[in-house]
Amino acid sequence: MYREEQLKALIQGHKILIAGYGREGKSAEALIKRLVPEAPYTIAVQVENGKWKAENGEWHEDWPFDMVIKSPGIPNFQFPIFNFQLTSLTDLFLQVYGDMTIGVTGTKGKSTTASLIHHLLPGSILAGNIGIPLFDILDELREDSIVVAELSCHQLENIHRAPHISVLLNLFQEHLDHYENYLGYKMAKMQIALKQREGDHFFYCTDNEELNLLVKSYELRVKSELHPYSIKKITDEERDLLAVCHLEGEHNRSNTLVASRVVSLITRKPLSDFHFPISTFHGLRHRMEMVGCYKGITWYDDSISTIPAAAIAAVKALGRVDTLILGGFDRGIDYTPLVDFLKESPIKNLVFVGAAGRRMLSTFHFPLSTYIVEDDYKKIVPWCAEHTPQGGVVLLSPAAASYDAFKNFEHRGDFFREQILKLNQNEKN
Repeated sequence: MYREEQLKALIQGHKILIAGYGREGKSAEALIKRLVPEAPYTIAVQVENGKWKAENGEWHEDWPFDMVIKSPGIPNFQFPIFNFQLTSLTDLFLQVYGDMTIGVTGTKGKSTTASLIHHLLPGSILAGNIGIPLFDILDELREDSIVVAELSCHQLENIHRAPHISVLLNLFQEHLDHYENYLGYKMAKMQIALKQREGDHFFYCTDNEELNLLVKSYELRVKSELHPYSIKKITDEERDLLAVCHLEGEHNRSNTLVASRVVSLITRKPLSDFHFPISTFHGLRHRMEMVGCYKGITWYDDSISTIPAAAIAAVKALGRVDTLILGGFDRGIDYTPLVDFLKESPIKNLVFVGAAGRRMLSTFHFPLSTYIVEDDYKKIVPWCAEHTPQGGVVLLSPAAASYDAFKNFEHRGDFFREQILKLNQNEKN
């Protein structure tokens, strides 16, 4: 294992609590057993109000540990203020391998941007929040490796070392159930710049007002080289490059712009070299994905949309949307921008799902032409088919989280697609 001794030194000699036993918790346990098998560790399946629950279901108030390896889903405020080191797999990984890592974060677009950078860098290793724990790639690492890591706010909040190249795409209200306030969320994201070193590089989008203001506020504390970018200020060479991009919407043009600039910086190649690979990149599932044409209607799955800005961007990118499906789990996000946008929109049919959908509906202080309030997608899809005209477009872009009724946004998108297929099969039968 490359740099095994450096990694081992971070863990050795500690009495460890693994907080959270999902994918990352199990990866942390495997790492300890592999590197320091003699290290004493305990597993907490849950942490709440300064207490931790053991695997046998017993709750404990004592904390006889000097290191806690925290899973991303557990908020920092659940831990007591004791004298132990609070870390994470991401933190440990970046302390050792940060100099060979490109980190991508942002409220929206990070999976697409990280995947595109990986696509433009043959031989790079894609991992992180995209579904591959960073420590699951250790055996692939070599001296010349480049890791492209999608990083969530939860993974960034406790880091001591940021990636050598960091990308912060945008900031919108999100994960307010995990942080005490919006500032806490923004500062978790900002660690990707604040924990960089001299000689590192930080790319950020000036088109996003929240992000631009935040960077200006902390600019003097950032030690790395700043690379602001804007889709409104591009060169002719970049305009030609974006012309071959298949991803729809200005937000995806912005993601493609920064991905190409990052790769150009690393490889020292001109942007003209990236025309073919960008032309062969067709995006990820559940991100404005056309899932078929049934009953003369085009159906789009944008289940990744969990905030108002994402739904607005999807509608703008498609141009025509006749029926829009909104709502899901309510995390207290401000839906005023979305409501204001829809007030001026020609969209005729709206579907409101879950607690978030009901709250959205309550803020519409103007007449709606056609809408339903419905939580069952088995009923939603046929309603959309009945009310959407031939040649029309149905868009699932909920602007809300999915875990009131689904395991995650992928599950929601897959279920939506299944109902469309059933609709088509029933029509043939």
